[in-house]
Amino acid sequence: MDKTSSSEIYQTDALIAEDIDAYLAAHQNKSMLRFITCGSVDDGKSTLIGRLLYDSKMIFEDQLAALESDSKKSGTQGEEIDFALLVDGLAAEREQGITIDVAYRFFATEQRKFIVADCPGHEQYTRNMVTGASTADLAVILIDARKGVLVQTRRHSFLCRQLGIRNIVLAVNKMDLIDYDQSKYDAIVADYTAFAASIGIENFTAMPISGFRGDNITTLSANTPWYVGAPLMTHLETVELDTSRDAAKPFRMPVQWVNRPNLDFRGFSGLIATGMVKPGDPVRVLPSGKTSTVKSIVTFGGELEEASAGQSVTICLEDEVDCSRGNVLSVADAPPEVADQFEATIVWMDDEAMLPGRAYLLKLATQTVSATIQAPKYEINVNTMEHLAAKTLELNVIGVAEITTDKPLVFEAYAENRALGGFILIDKINNRTVGAGMLHFSLRRSQNVHWQATSIGREDHAGLKNQKPLVLWFTGLSGSGKSTIANEVEKNLNLMNRHTFLLDGDNIRHGLNKDLGFTDTDRIENIRRVGEVTRLMADAGLIVLTAFISPFRAERQMVRDMLPEGEFVEIFVDTPLEVAEARDVKGLYKKAREGKLKNFTGIDSPYEAPEAPDITVNTVAMTPAEAAEYIVRQIMPLK
Repeated sequence: MDKTSSSEIYQTDALIAEDIDAYLAAHQNKSMLRFITCGSVDDGKSTLIGRLLYDSKMIFEDQLAALESDSKKSGTQGEEIDFALLVDGLAAEREQGITIDVAYRFFATEQRKFIVADCPGHEQYTRNMVTGASTADLAVILIDARKGVLVQTRRHSFLCRQLGIRNIVLAVNKMDLIDYDQSKYDAIVADYTAFAASIGIENFTAMPISGFRGDNITTLSANTPWYVGAPLMTHLETVELDTSRDAAKPFRMPVQWVNRPNLDFRGFSGLIATGMVKPGDPVRVLPSGKTSTVKSIVTFGGELEEASAGQSVTICLEDEVDCSRGNVLSVADAPPEVADQFEATIVWMDDEAMLPGRAYLLKLATQTVSATIQAPKYEINVNTMEHLAAKTLELNVIGVAEITTDKPLVFEAYAENRALGGFILIDKINNRTVGAGMLHFSLRRSQNVHWQATSIGREDHAGLKNQKPLVLWFTGLSGSGKSTIANEVEKNLNLMNRHTFLLDGDNIRHGLNKDLGFTDTDRIENIRRVGEVTRLMADAGLIVLTAFISPFRAERQMVRDMLPEGEFVEIFVDTPLEVAEARDVKGLYKKAREGKLKNFTGIDSPYEAPEAPDITVNTVAMTPAEAAEYIVRQIMPLK
């Protein structure tokens, strides 16, 4: 290769690099719109997104060639392209001709960048639709012009309203299949307008389109001369973003990380949810309420004179205040609320129904707390907007319930602040996301009830008794020997001059829990109450022994979480079902087998054995006395 050709290559590479840099710089400064397409099955959502990708030149040549080939295989006539194949990437979707999961796609125009989520239309995939809509600024609700407003149209519109999406586009699709009939279009818009008003959607933008033919997608169509609005793409490029509204609100930033690379620097990193902040601004740290002043705003590119909603920054304060992940920095004179009891709308997303009284993990912004959901006030029939009585929430059901957290949450109503009002619920045992929700307001009692400080604490009580508080939690099947062994353990501890108290399952149901039955919900409430009593007794410095079946791991973990580290000892009385049933000293198994005793653990109600108990005793290999001696040696080894 001669020098001239090498020089030309270098010059070409340099020009390409300059073009890439210019392209990246141009896109870096563009605003980002996140939107979803939703509606009923086969309304043309995937086709519309494919058309937008195609018209915005976001399809590579090899992708286009593959799309043309796939379109012929799928039976599309002539040279026409089946744009839905761009989005319906899953084999199952192509085989069924439907979308079953949320598909995200990126594209850009000269004016703006876009992330679009193609949401499934089937009712059983409502949870997927909620996932796609949770971060969206705009929703394109498609209606098949031949079918009009359907049940799923109403369902998805209601969900968009609940999830706080303010920008709604009503896209009446497949106008080509009704010969662009204006009267039919007007009737659909009028029908939707009446429904939208009934659920609180005050404004929306309606337009007639054909995703397949391209009518009113990027340019106005000659087929609809009666339509005087803008094409869909123009509307998407010019609609006001939520971030613009968020910037006008008071400053809030959930703290994600305390940034301390060395002893000379300490800052608090996070994404600004709302408002603006600049050096010199007074701020408040919540939930503690401590105040300080912004010293500097640091980013990877240097310090900023000002930062606003949507920016990730590190804020340094003038004072050494206590602040960590999960705290919220806010403007000092208009902070958000702090509470531990709320009313919320919940969308249940798990195959296993919600269990009222069970403790779930609740994540809101950077905060994680333990939360208990009460029995729903009602569930919402999203087809009729009717409020229905409910004892629980099943998969894809939406309801309103009260929530209690173990620690105060910094929050704002979801309608005002999606970042500090939207949460997810996680199963503590298997870490599945089981629900999502929107906080409405704090309950008055959460503001009126406060902890009363006392002079004598749990350390004083324990010191007076010269012992460490402990909770010995015996769990196992009915007839396993829990009560017998717990009684033997208490006798041994009594001989050692230990201060103890034994709580037995049957005895508790004669008084404190006499109003509870044996359903899963009642069993959860039974253990919750016992857990609270146990904690109080441990605070008094006692060694507390409890003999309860306590069939669910989640509730045993809930009680463990109530106590300081190391004070909860889970003792699994490991007795096979056939052995426990053979003993049957109370005749309960016999009644359960005959159908006379419902919800009996081990027969028609599950028992979740501990996966990693602190102590295990086998009553087949040990006598109650031997088991008790073994347990005492484990909790009080000889020094």
